[in-house]
Amino acid sequence: MQDLTSQLTERVRQARADGRRLNLVGGNSKAFMGRAAEGEPVELACHRGIVSYQPVELVLTARAGTPLAEIDAALAEHGQMLACEPPLFDGRATLGGTLACHLSGPGRPWCGSIRDQVLGLKLINGRGELLRFGGQVMKNVAGYDVSRLQAGAMGTLGVITELSLKVMPRPALSLTLVRELGAAEAIAEMNRLAGQPRPLTAACWLDNRLYLRLSGAAGAVQGAARQWPGEVLEQGDDFWHDLCEQRLAFFAGDEPLWRFSVRSTTAHALPEAAWLLDWGGSQRWLRGDFDQAGLEALAEVAGGQVALYRGGDRSGEVLHRLPAPMQALQRRLKAALDPDGLFNPGRLYRWL
Repeated sequence: MQDLTSQLTERVRQARADGRRLNLVGGNSKAFMGRAAEGEPVELACHRGIVSYQPVELVLTARAGTPLAEIDAALAEHGQMLACEPPLFDGRATLGGTLACHLSGPGRPWCGSIRDQVLGLKLINGRGELLRFGGQVMKNVAGYDVSRLQAGAMGTLGVITELSLKVMPRPALSLTLVRELGAAEAIAEMNRLAGQPRPLTAACWLDNRLYLRLSGAAGAVQGAARQWPGEVLEQGDDFWHDLCEQRLAFFAGDEPLWRFSVRSTTAHALPEAAWLLDWGGSQRWLRGDFDQAGLEALAEVAGGQVALYRGGDRSGEVLHRLPAPMQALQRRLKAALDPDGLFNPGRLYRWL
């Protein structure tokens, strides 16, 4: 596998010498995200495999092209999991692509994102240099923030070749409570319950129904379930799995899908529109054709951002506009790691 890493490094060097742009492709499960891809495709899915796994230390290292399904199966054998519950997208999602797109499951506010679980990584920069940031333990913070910068960069800062992450034990018991509730009441209730010392690990509202997941020690889960209102949902794990994999009926169809990241207490807006409120109210999905500038203004009032996640016109900007100081910072980061703009040009923004 080192030979393959060397081949990737050499390909980057040659592309730089020739002035060619590169489009980094893993499992291609998230091609719908970001702006339209440009450049010569570089297939990374063959750069795969678990390098090391230490269940006692709760640390796993794998190559970036490793399918998440393969990692999930290996962890399950030892009763462990990736706490961020990233979507597998029919088994096509890879570890590197998941970090690059910064995707996490319904437990994000309580269990953390994939960025929070990254301990270190190896990266080929735009000069064709193989660099290592971070390590395999939390106390090793050398280059730690550079590792985290890859979350959401969508491959614009380099070719991730290897990742080390912390993993977590699977909960002893999980159950889901569901009850009828309007959106405004659900937002208030999710925030109220999130402040209690209970094993809440997911909270979602859809079609006037509030869904709450309790996970952890059996006694704690059962005790909370007895005190909180709602009926136990049969096959509750299937609901959260379908939500994570975006298989619910809400996600079907060709209408543009917008993703809001806002304060969890933000009041419900556009009540006549189709909404799904996740992450206890801090991640909100909206379906339909809307003016992006208007949605951005709405998100900014709520202290957050909005992005065109899927569908719609992807030739323009799809992410929330950045103020000038943030644009300058993004350009400095790009220049430091990819000075010639080789990797995924324009995938995040037209100007990057």
